[in-house]
Amino acid sequence: MDPRYTGEILKHLEKQSELLKEAKISMSEELHQLKVEEEMLMRKFYEIMSAHGKVKKIPVKLQMVKLETPLQ
Repeated sequence: MDPRYTGEILKHLEKQSELLKEAKISMSEELHQLKVEEEMLMRKFYEIMSAHGKVKKIPVKLQMVKLETPLQ
């Protein structure tokens, strides 16, 4: 590698690193929003299926365990 260009290469790599960090944050936020939306939709789906008698009722203790499980 030519030493004349190491400064420019370092600047470029630092800029790329910053852009990647911003992209990671943005994607993490989007993923979190999608997980929350999925959970809301699944709860609504369960309510609809329950109203039509298509699913068995889950005991309250099991429901609480599922609600306390953190999102990944």
